[in-house]
Amino acid sequence: MLKFFEEVGKATLLTFWSIIFLFKEPPKLKHFIQQLTYVAAETTPVVVITSLFSGGVIALQTYSTFHKFNAEYLIGAVVALSMGRELAPVLTSLMVVARVGSAMTASIGTMRITQQIDALEVMAINPVSFLVTPRIFATTLGVPMLTVLSDIAGIFGGWFVATKLFGVNEYLYWRKMVDLTEFHDIMGGIYKAVFFGFIIGAVSCYYGFYTTGGTKGVGRATTNSVVTSSMLVLISDYFLTALIF
Repeated sequence: MLKFFEEVGKATLLTFWSIIFLFKEPPKLKHFIQQLTYVAAETTPVVVITSLFSGGVIALQTYSTFHKFNAEYLIGAVVALSMGRELAPVLTSLMVVARVGSAMTASIGTMRITQQIDALEVMAINPVSFLVTPRIFATTLGVPMLTVLSDIAGIFGGWFVATKLFGVNEYLYWRKMVDLTEFHDIMGGIYKAVFFGFIIGAVSCYYGFYTTGGTKGVGRATTNSVVTSSMLVLISDYFLTALIF
């Protein structure tokens, strides 16, 4: 238990100082843009493809049930609500954890075991401001941006399956989606994505920053980072859903 609280304390302090240094010793804009490009732009294809098929699966699974009641036109609303509230922020966050979070931990962890972080301190460069701050705020901003793309891709995936494969009326698909989906449903998912992005950045940077044990330690830290981030995303999703909706 003492070890657990020690680790939580170290992670909290590292995250706290990264926020402080955003205002006190802000990193160069190019460093933030580099991280945001890696988090958002380069992860876009993965998120879009995943969400496209997720929306298609929702339409595929719900069609048979709705068809019994001649309510196929409600598929658009179900897809939009499912993607907006839950699937888009959660799936996007898990994709970012797998692709970006693991790479962040491995990158910073390698710098730690090769003493590059010590070299930064010797050169009077704040390693937290230089390494941690831009990464945390890139994920905090990048995950919501990817979630918006995920919403759009999922809706079009459901549209293709419902209207092109099952022959659902295209006008009713869009009309009922607009009528039954509120702005709050979409924004609730984006609020979640902001929180998830912050968690991913903080956890990934923490495990990388405090890596020990050589190259074997980098692999262990990366595994722990991915598992912890994924668990925290899913656990916090429950509480955020209860709070927002």
